[in-house]
Amino acid sequence: MNNWDETLAHFSAAIRTGAVLAPGALNCPHYAEERGIGVYRNNFRGNLHDTLASAYPVLRQLVGEDFFRLLAKRFIEQQASRSGNLHRYGGEMAEFLTHFENTQHLVYLPDMARLEWAYHRAYFADDVPSFDLPRLANIAPDAYAGLRWQLHPSCTLLTTAYPVAAIWQAHQEIEAADFNIDLLSGGDSLLVYRKDLSVDIVRIAPASLHWLAQLQQGTGMGDATETTSSAHPDFDVATTLQHWIAQGVLVNFLRPSP
Repeated sequence: MNNWDETLAHFSAAIRTGAVLAPGALNCPHYAEERGIGVYRNNFRGNLHDTLASAYPVLRQLVGEDFFRLLAKRFIEQQASRSGNLHRYGGEMAEFLTHFENTQHLVYLPDMARLEWAYHRAYFADDVPSFDLPRLANIAPDAYAGLRWQLHPSCTLLTTAYPVAAIWQAHQEIEAADFNIDLLSGGDSLLVYRKDLSVDIVRIAPASLHWLAQLQQGTGMGDATETTSSAHPDFDVATTLQHWIAQGVLVNFLRPSP
């Protein structure tokens, strides 16, 4: 590492974690180094805090403003921003909460963070063209097994241990919100995706989640259907395929190479 790389690395650590720079490291002739670093540090942390607050509004409500500020500060110290697009910052929050000592008693928070990040990600996902039904009509039914389906870029499939969809719903700005939620009532099978301009959080059958997850990973339709049917004997592939095309979840397909 050359001197310039070392200077940038030390400067980054000073901004992000509060590490102390060696005197004269930045050679600032006009004002004290610590004062200048403080300005950068406050702006940097303020921007990332606001980014996290925007991505995790329910988490913020659940823990309170003051605690969220502490949580965000600790997260920022551990997780560097690696993109010029701030909408991509904060995806590690669920993993962070799993190990954050001050939230170990709030066992549902990592699941909530996963749900909120899926919602945030869906909102900013790329648009794609509408599904081409005539193209599918030209595919012989006996060739369906080899098709590899593509889900809308906004799609995230979640299996949670706690009823976070109900918790999320209770913290929206709606009248008569129901906060009587039993944390031991079980988790959710969820699909989060954007349809038109609206992000939806949809409870789906475990069989649908199993099938869509395999398609999302690039598994061919035949293999995905076979393994899903083995785990869920009542799975109806034809009905499921039609439903998710109509809902804008399945947006394209690739034919197998000759």
